[in-house]
Amino acid sequence: MAKTRQLLLLRHAKSSWDDAALADFDRPLAPRGLEAAPRMGAEIARRGWLPELVYISPAMRTRQTWQLASVDWPAPLPATAFHDSIYGALANDLFALTRAAPDETGSLLVIGHNPGLEIFAAQLAGPASSSEAVQSLEEKFPSGALARFEFEGDWSGLRPGIARLTHCLRPRELG
Repeated sequence: MAKTRQLLLLRHAKSSWDDAALADFDRPLAPRGLEAAPRMGAEIARRGWLPELVYISPAMRTRQTWQLASVDWPAPLPATAFHDSIYGALANDLFALTRAAPDETGSLLVIGHNPGLEIFAAQLAGPASSSEAVQSLEEKFPSGALARFEFEGDWSGLRPGIARLTHCLRPRELG
């Protein structure tokens, strides 16, 4: 029987545009993002969706999102890897990255950016997806949003339409 895998896609929390001199890569989180990231992390933990491995864009706002989202997670924290390819990634880049995840990994979290992350999520969602989650994803995948997928098989077999989008959560929905 094929192994059920979990893929979590977390868009970085709301970033700041206050310092026009900063390069996009170096932009930190805005106050709203500093508040939302730990709430989303707490929700991930509350639902028992803790990943075994985390792939993170090296941009400042994604690193801060990870630090704040995981602040109350039980030790030891999952293994993390920073991938330059996530910053500015297209959906195809994200497919390639996740397909290369280690076979022993049952649950993977990718923290990245739009528009690539949102397009990747939309392409992953297959016919068995939650209609409510698909509608939410199609409506908007804002800063700090989380898409949760399940699929059977190996990471190397991940392709468009194969996964079930089970949830699409937005920070404002968490209270």
